[in-house]
Amino acid sequence: MVTPSALHGHGGRLGAARTAFPHAPTPWLDLSTGINPSPYPLPEISPEAWSRLPDPQDLRTLERAAARSFGVDDPDRVVAAPGSDLLIRLLPRLLGVKAVTIPARTYRGHEDAWRAVGARISHDEDAACEARVLVNPNNPDGRALAAEEVLGLDARWLIVDEAFVEVEPALSVAPLAGTPRHEGRIVLRSFGKFHGLAGARLGFLVGAPDLAARVRDALGDWPVPGPSLVVATAAYADVDWAQDMRSRLRDDAAQMDALLRLAGFVVEGGTSLFRLTSAPDAIRRFEALARQGVLVRPFAWDETLLRFGLPGRKGDWLRLAKALEAIG
Repeated sequence: MVTPSALHGHGGRLGAARTAFPHAPTPWLDLSTGINPSPYPLPEISPEAWSRLPDPQDLRTLERAAARSFGVDDPDRVVAAPGSDLLIRLLPRLLGVKAVTIPARTYRGHEDAWRAVGARISHDEDAACEARVLVNPNNPDGRALAAEEVLGLDARWLIVDEAFVEVEPALSVAPLAGTPRHEGRIVLRSFGKFHGLAGARLGFLVGAPDLAARVRDALGDWPVPGPSLVVATAAYADVDWAQDMRSRLRDDAAQMDALLRLAGFVVEGGTSLFRLTSAPDAIRRFEALARQGVLVRPFAWDETLLRFGLPGRKGDWLRLAKALEAIG
């Protein structure tokens, strides 16, 4: 068997998959991420958006649109950045905290970022701590805390990664993050996952105005490309699209669960953008799918788990069903 160690870091590593499984049919069906396979329809983008530097006023317009979408009443608390991953790596350097609590089974980028600055990392979620990281809903199991539970967690700094909260917006604490009563609460949001446009490389921080100003200074004058400004400003204003998409994703996730259970998987959790499954022979199943050009997400810390993103087109659903039937 091929050991998929190069595919453990995060989803979307098609280059590593092609190397590990050179005889797999192409194009690959990449189900290793939690990115919406039915992206927001691109608006018209003018040639000037590509040819000139982004206008600071356009950046402020996007941040106001994002603030309205997040339920934040003060746009000064919202900072646009070139991807939430950059914010994850920036915060440990700005906060100057020496110790942090991070759940053991969550998005690994947080631990990597804090380890890079030499912070002591604890996985004891009940311990008192100066800084705490929470992914809500959690990746990969979908575990979620209600907003009031999140706000009640004890920590000087609480970083809440809401990368997948668009599918369950009631969970979000963004409206209160950085307000005087919740000054130490920081929210990170991702544009690309729910809107299916990960290539836009766009994320947001919501926090206290003084922290937001420090983040803006660290990011510089042109943190977001002009085309991304155009697309995201339109998308955040399109409330009807978001509501319809949430309903569609719920239906697709239910269809996915039925398909996975039919193939002998136990569905352990997830969100409507990805499903976490278990099987005693999960590694064999991972490799059997990969040999058919279907990439899913394995986990180094538990070889019985696989995470499946959603197919998009009808042909992709049929291809997955055939691949699952073939692995036996």
